[in-house]
Amino acid sequence: MKILLVSTQDYIHHPIPSRHHYIFEELARHHEVHVAHFHVSRGEARPTRLIVEEATQFPFTSPFLHYTCNAPYHFHIFNKIIRETGIDVVVAAHVLAGTAVIHAAKKNEVPVVFDLKDWFPDSAAAYFKTRVVQETVRKSVWAITKRNLALSDKITTVSPSLVEKLQRYGFSADLITNGVDTNIFKPMNGSEKRKELGLHTDDFIIGFCGSIERWYAIDEMIKALPELIRYHPSTKILVVGGSLFTNYESELKKLAASLNVSDQVIFTGTKPYAELPKYIASMDVCTIPLSPPQWGEIALPNKFFEYSACGKPILMRPIPDVSRIGGPNLSVYRTQEEYIEEIKKVINNPVNFSINLEEYSWKEKSRQFETVLKAIL
Repeated sequence: MKILLVSTQDYIHHPIPSRHHYIFEELARHHEVHVAHFHVSRGEARPTRLIVEEATQFPFTSPFLHYTCNAPYHFHIFNKIIRETGIDVVVAAHVLAGTAVIHAAKKNEVPVVFDLKDWFPDSAAAYFKTRVVQETVRKSVWAITKRNLALSDKITTVSPSLVEKLQRYGFSADLITNGVDTNIFKPMNGSEKRKELGLHTDDFIIGFCGSIERWYAIDEMIKALPELIRYHPSTKILVVGGSLFTNYESELKKLAASLNVSDQVIFTGTKPYAELPKYIASMDVCTIPLSPPQWGEIALPNKFFEYSACGKPILMRPIPDVSRIGGPNLSVYRTQEEYIEEIKKVINNPVNFSINLEEYSWKEKSRQFETVLKAIL
């Protein structure tokens, strides 16, 4: 197959890989996969098996400016790519660029799969603080997304709850959950990484791994730290990741300073994907503090699979689809008091696990996506 992927981000330079990187790098072993390149991020270029197609006329770093100003060019370039390379199937996953590639595909009678990797109206609105702006963005993005879904030949999405949510709007979707690279995410000794980070053997490390954005209540974890330090003086928080488009990380550092716990909150910045298992190995408990309830209702985060594959206990806010999968390593908290009590339980009874996640490997997810693509052809 010849596949054109229009992902949700700058495929080459975005610091954090998405499901599309894992699935389509695997598909590219057996198929010719082209990917649109949006010059939004300025990170180090990652190697890829995909054929990179430049799709930027105006290289704005603001996502809003970038995708709105480049929209007419996107239709032109996607139409050209589809026509000249003989694309068999398009996978769209973007809001505005998705609209462009869907229309280009329809013009050339090429089928389209729309991969809804999260609930775009809420994820787009989350970048704005003002309620009026949030509602305007939410309504606008949903109107565009709804049209993209209606024009697509097949819809895939990441969680059972998103499948159900789409059904309520009259759309049928196939479920292909997120997954994990089981070749690198596995239980391992974290002592060397602890030494490298200046952590001690008796330090109790509460870990978070991922994008530092406001939809994760890392601020609440920092606010709870003084009480946990009184209970266990060598308690620390390790945050592995960085902010993408907001100043949330700076706000967290100011919060830690105001509580006099700056030395107990370690920010590593964004790290290469292949190094993440070593950082997870250095943690005593891993967290998924997903904050907005409307996100928790539809989410199935990668970090759940990654933490579990590494055998770590997980403490998370309510995420129904994660709870459906469950596991002996999973605990849920709803309030700050419950969070503190659950952390104390792990301090008193440290434990690691061995969990088989082969059915959630990215190779398996790639196979499932391939089945969808072949069926649509």
